[in-house]
Amino acid sequence: MELTIQQVQSLAERLLTNLENVIVGKRRVLEITTIGLLCQGHILIEDVPGVGKTMLARSLAKSIGGSFRRIQFTPDLLPSDVTGTSIFNQQTREFEFRPGPIMGQIILADEINRATPKTQSALLEAMEERQVTADGVVHPLPQPFMVLATQNPIEYEGTFSLPEAQLDRFLLRLRLGYPSAEQEIKVLDIQQIRHPIETIEPVLSVGEVLAMQEAVKQIYVSDPVKRYIVDICRQTRNNSDVYLGASPRGSLGLYRVGQAQAILKGRDYVLPDDIKNLAEFVLAHRIVMNPAARLNNVTSSQVIQEILRDVPIPSTVKD
Repeated sequence: MELTIQQVQSLAERLLTNLENVIVGKRRVLEITTIGLLCQGHILIEDVPGVGKTMLARSLAKSIGGSFRRIQFTPDLLPSDVTGTSIFNQQTREFEFRPGPIMGQIILADEINRATPKTQSALLEAMEERQVTADGVVHPLPQPFMVLATQNPIEYEGTFSLPEAQLDRFLLRLRLGYPSAEQEIKVLDIQQIRHPIETIEPVLSVGEVLAMQEAVKQIYVSDPVKRYIVDICRQTRNNSDVYLGASPRGSLGLYRVGQAQAILKGRDYVLPDDIKNLAEFVLAHRIVMNPAARLNNVTSSQVIQEILRDVPIPSTVKD
């Protein structure tokens, strides 16, 4: 199935409208989540409890007619509890693979930083290679496959910080934030009888999602825009406040989200503004601040904004 830009834009708007029935007043967050889906990327949602992180994952799965799996990460969770394990069948006298909850399409990794690093690492192969290996046998994951992981940025007791290799697997990091007073009143109104998650229906098929993902890859990115992407990422490696800058995976992530942003706007080419508007979501979680910067409360987001001010914007998107 091949889709035109206008068809992808229309399908994406249908998805966003459906998600807004559940997630009130967070259009920008929903757009970024849709961009993550179109880029075949994973999203880290860092926010306080009760703002709709779980509902976002569930409503996304229902909207595309995909399978939803929730993994509640705890300190006693084992890697095999995530990926699955082989069990000996007494009747057939053979080992059978029993798939774990990672074998789904939309995966909610709830409170991911509460699991031990060993268990967190069970996600690495799945997120990058779209497969899990058990007893030397490779099991491909269903498509589309997307991990939405959550963590509480306030409560650190009993948690394990995500290592850089794990953070780098997430295409985007976002925060939902608290709703406004008017939006919170609307939340009360729409949930008076029952939760809207119970009533929303699929508005896209899995086939349409896969076709949209392929269409995104065809969006044109000119050499000046590619240079702009690389210059931004290279500046993170040369900044005095940064101990570890963004990897080439960060450059590729910025390239992909620029394509998805362009197609959502109905364009077949990427503008520098597409890159600039999404750079913080793609790069801020990929850089490690040095100790002096942390003592001075300099954040990675501030560094990205400073870099965006300093790096010259291409005057043209043509080669």
